[in-house]
Amino acid sequence: MRVTKFGHACVRVQHQGSTLVVDPGSFTGVEAVSGADVVLITHEHLDHYHPDHLRACAAQIVTIPAVAERIRADAPELADRLRVVVPGEELDLGLRVTVVGERHAVIHQDLPTFDNSGYLLDDGATTLYHPGDALTPPGVEVDLLCAPASAPWLKVGEAIDFVRAVGAPRNLAIHDAIYSEAGLGIVDGHMQRLNGPRGLGWTRLGAGEDLD
Repeated sequence: MRVTKFGHACVRVQHQGSTLVVDPGSFTGVEAVSGADVVLITHEHLDHYHPDHLRACAAQIVTIPAVAERIRADAPELADRLRVVVPGEELDLGLRVTVVGERHAVIHQDLPTFDNSGYLLDDGATTLYHPGDALTPPGVEVDLLCAPASAPWLKVGEAIDFVRAVGAPRNLAIHDAIYSEAGLGIVDGHMQRLNGPRGLGWTRLGAGEDLD
C-alpha cells in the first residue's frame, strides 16, 4: 500500500494498480485525483468535497446518501458515476473498503449536524482508517490512522485521545490546513510527548509527500 498525503484531509492510496483517493476538497490541489479509479467522500463540507475535482477525473465516486444528493444538485452530469454506500457496508474496490460511522463531530449545538462516514481500507497486509470529520473508532485494529490534527470541532486533547482509542502504531496527520505552522507544531509536540511513549507514532507530511 502506497499512501500519499495531499492538501488538508486528502490521501491517495495505491495498491496493485488500483488508486483510491479520499476527500479531495477545496484545500486540495486537483492533481490529487490524477489517475484515480475511485474517489471516496466522507461528507459534504467543501474542504472534503469539490465538484470541480470530481469533474477533473473519470473515477467512480463512492459516498453516502447526503453527499450523493449534494452532487446530483451541484454536478448532475456526475450522477452516473455515483455509488451510494451506508455504514457497515463492505466493498471490493481493488482494496477491501468498509464504511464506518454515521455522524459528523459536533461543531456547536446551535449549528446543523451532518452525516459523515469514514472508510477502512485493507490490502490484506495493511489496514488504513480515514474517519472524515468524526472521532468514531473503527472497531477493529488498524495499522495506520489518518488522524485529524485541527478543526473547528476538535481540541488537541480530543485528538490525542482519539489516537489512543484507535491504537494504531502509525498515525498520519490530516485535516491540517486551518492551523498555522506554529499551531501544528504544538499539536506535533503534544502527540509525540504524550502518545509516542505508548508506541503511537505521529507523522505530518506536506502535500504530495509519500508516507515511508
